Amino acid sequence: MENLQPSPKPMRLLYFWVGIIATFAYRVIIVLNFYSTTWVKISWYVGTIGFIIYYIHRFQISQKRASVIIDHQLREKLDNPDKLGKSDHEALAYILDTLVSSKEKWNNYFIFILSGLALIAGVLFDFVFKL
Repeated sequence: MENLQPSPKPMRLLYFWVGIIATFAYRVIIVLNFYSTTWVKISWYVGTIGFIIYYIHRFQISQKRASVIIDHQLREKLDNPDKLGKSDHEALAYILDTLVSSKEKWNNYFIFILSGLALIAGVLFDFVFKL
């Protein structure tokens, strides 16, 4: 039987924070440009490696959800609910639980807000203050 349990909470939090740190590392580069090329490079590597780790994890989750839906023929069975068995209920519970408990939206909020702040800082530094 397949494992239809979400990853342990500490693992999910690890990936969440990896995404947050990677996002911050990329966005802070605009400020680090004024201090040190070494710190720019460090920040770029931290961000790039963090995003690789984070998005591999997100890809694996998406793949698992898709395969659960396909393997259990859940879409087809939703049209005939009487055909849903115990394993189908477990599969649906897994999908719904992981969608509801996902921290992905918080990463997306953080990416959006920090991207906006980095854009504003870039415009200010490059065009207003001309540093």
